[in-house]
Amino acid sequence: MKKLKKIYCGTSFAFGLLMLLLTMFAFFGQSAYAADVNNPAANSGTQSARPYSGIDRSDNTGLSVMWNNEDGNLSANIKILLVLTIISLAPAILIMLTSFTRIIVVLHFVRTAVGTQTAPPNQVLVGLALFLTLFIMNPIFSELNETVVKPLDAGEINQEEALELAEQPIRRFMFKEMQRKDLQLFCDIAEIDMTGMDLQEPETLESIPMYVVIPSFIVSELRTAFIIGFLIYIPFIVIDMVVASVLMSMGMMMLPPTTISMPFKVLLFVLADGWNLVIGNLVKTFY
Repeated sequence: MKKLKKIYCGTSFAFGLLMLLLTMFAFFGQSAYAADVNNPAANSGTQSARPYSGIDRSDNTGLSVMWNNEDGNLSANIKILLVLTIISLAPAILIMLTSFTRIIVVLHFVRTAVGTQTAPPNQVLVGLALFLTLFIMNPIFSELNETVVKPLDAGEINQEEALELAEQPIRRFMFKEMQRKDLQLFCDIAEIDMTGMDLQEPETLESIPMYVVIPSFIVSELRTAFIIGFLIYIPFIVIDMVVASVLMSMGMMMLPPTTISMPFKVLLFVLADGWNLVIGNLVKTFY
């Protein structure tokens, strides 16, 4: 485990250093290019071959932000900054806007109900939840790739249109999974007028902003996960009660019941094919 932690820390450090070097290289490369443009004596023979940057450098005071060209595309430095920002926010996006929350909470309930403490370890549970999330969200990711990523890469749509198109399949998924009372709660808190909106028809809820939809979805996922966790706990609680009653009747009050009941709970979980039942029914809740 220590070796894995060292490898993970070393890889994270190397990745961060690489991103920093790429950002500095892009920034200083742009600065050197700007210096060449502003020095006509140094590049009098080649300046005509360089494209005009579109930035007026006659006034060096203040900060100005201008379009890179008439199409409104972002410059390379801004694109690198946006990519780094998305990478830093990717874990939060993956956890909060997908099925990851429900899956990881249910898996932790399973481990606690069985009473195995740290088996399976957290790394295994997170990895399993991650790949189950990719399996469940695969249709949405495929739709995003076809309708957003490829057209944006081909230059058929701009950044604003890409954000609007990317929002639609994610909203459909969240509206399908969330409970309407949670949406009603946050709409009341945000003082959003829901006149004319049908909570059972997602098409009528398009005017609700994302800052209301996202917390509604998260609270709904937590409620659903806790309900599933309660149902998982019931058979294991019965085993604990039976073992505790037997030990009490035998006068063995100093022996912790969990010490005796844990092997029986593991045996029950294995004989009932617990992982198949839990994961299979958990995935089916999204279909």
